[in-house]
This record gives sequence, C-alpha cells and structure tokens, in this order.
Amino acid sequence: QVPLVESGGGLVRAGESLTLSCAASSRAFSGSTMSLAWFRQAPDQEREFVASISRNTGATSYADSVVGRFTISKDNAKQTLFLQMDLLRPGDTAVYYCATKKFGRSAYETWGQGTQVTVTA
Repeated sequence: QVPLVESGGGLVRAGESLTLSCAASSRAFSGSTMSLAWFRQAPDQEREFVASISRNTGATSYADSVVGRFTISKDNAKQTLFLQMDLLRPGDTAVYYCATKKFGRSAYETWGQGTQVTVTA
C-alpha cells in the first residue's frame, strides 16, 4: 500500500483557490505519527516547508510566505491531510508533497509522490 497519495493539484489563475488532499495509509497515519506536513519544490529550487499539523493535538505551523492564505487540516477518521490554498500567487507554483514524521524522529521520512500546482498571472 502506497503510504501517501496527493491529489488536487492543477492550473489556476492568481487570486484563485485550490485544495490539496493527501490520502494516508493506516501505517502512515498511525498513532506513532507525530506530525503531518506539506512541502513544496519549485523548479531549480530547494524543497521548502509549507505547513505542518500535529496528529494528536492539531497544533499547526506555517511558513511565513503562506500565513493568512493557506490552511492545513486533517481528518483522522478518513486518514486524510488537506491544504486549503487561497489567494494563490504565481510564486506558489511548485510540486506539493505531503510527508509524515514519527515520534522520536527528527525528520519527515515518509513522502508522497507530489502534485503539481501552477498559478498563472
């Protein structure tokens, strides 16, 4: 079973919205998972953190560049992670990845295959 599968990417104009989803396997969304996150990577750039959410407490964290525009959420029953993206900008164009981090680990070690988001001016 593929641990993480993203969907919802697409081509939109600046100012529009998209919602990304990440369907997680039972193992990826288990009680040993501490945090779930979204990262993105634009062409010729390093992968960067976008947002994260604690699996148990729901506490969230965001990159400064998306504060007030993006909202991360999860549905534990459906084992799904979401990223609501509003007021999109051309600079948000990237491949978006979801990832999970286990308790006791310092890095996100399980990754999805990514979904492309393209924002035109």
